[in-house]
Amino acid sequence: MTTVDARVARVLALAALSIASTACNHPSRSSPERSHEPSPQAAGMNLYSVPVKTLEGEATSLDQYQGKVTLMVNVASFCGKTPQYQGLQTLHERYQARGFSVLAFPSNDFGQQEPGSAQEIREFCTSKYRVTFPLFEKLRTKKGEGQAPLYAKLGEATGKLPSWNFGKYLVGRDGHVLEYFDSNTTPEDPKVIAAIEAAL
Repeated sequence: MTTVDARVARVLALAALSIASTACNHPSRSSPERSHEPSPQAAGMNLYSVPVKTLEGEATSLDQYQGKVTLMVNVASFCGKTPQYQGLQTLHERYQARGFSVLAFPSNDFGQQEPGSAQEIREFCTSKYRVTFPLFEKLRTKKGEGQAPLYAKLGEATGKLPSWNFGKYLVGRDGHVLEYFDSNTTPEDPKVIAAIEAAL
């Protein structure tokens, strides 16, 4: 190989290395930097299309909340966190006129702290906390046999299911989950308030 040929080969090799390096440093659509975005399946999951039942067991649908922001909460009457009902009612009253609603789903999953009948749950919530937001039929949030379709979809959309009573999912006007707050995050927490304000 002549000296000229060697120089040409060296230049071509350096150019190839430069192109490969640029390609590796360019973020693609599957780059980890974009992993915070919801998957296409989760993004297309409209929770307001899920059928549910009222506390009294009548078939209904969440589609009446299409266009509203909601906070879906698994609730219980005999839990150390039961006083959160008061904060939830305050949120409901404060933002209702702006298209917001708390949606409560009684559950006996944790510590058997919601053993009552529909009538007992209604009476407790009305007399003790003056609850005016919707209460739905008692359901199972935990993964596995008997899990409510709504909570199956909530878990699928967020990768998170409640580990105790009063887990909270903030759902946007389009029916997609915006954020999850665990049981220890109270309704009065500034993070909850800020997320609701941003969604509205």
